[in-house]
Amino acid sequence: MSRFALVNLCLIVLVVLIAAAPLVAVDGDFEGSDGLAMEQVTEHDPGYEPWFAPIYEPPSGEVASGLFALQAAIGAGFLGYFFGVARTRRRLAQSAQSAQSPTTSGDGG
Repeated sequence: MSRFALVNLCLIVLVVLIAAAPLVAVDGDFEGSDGLAMEQVTEHDPGYEPWFAPIYEPPSGEVASGLFALQAAIGAGFLGYFFGVARTRRRLAQSAQSAQSPTTSGDGG
C-alpha cells in the first residue's frame, strides 16, 4: 500500500471516529446551542428583547435543516475546489522543475 493511500485511509478512519464519538459518548438529547443560549438568556433576564429579527424564518425544521445542509455542501465544494487547485498548481510546478533540470547523459564523462 502506498504512503498516499495509507494516509488517506488513516484520515477516513479518523473522520469516522470523530463523527461517531459524540453518538457513543453523549447520553441524552442533542440540542442546538441556539436553544440552550435562549434558555440561559430568558433565565437571567426575562425581559430581554433581541436586537434584530432574522431576515428569513424557515417554515419548518426540515427546511432549516435542508438549508443548513445546502450551505455545508456549498462550503465543502469551495474547499474541495481550492484544495484541488492548490494541488494541481503544486504538481505543475514540480513537473516544470523536473523538465527544466539538466539531465545527465550517463556516459561517464
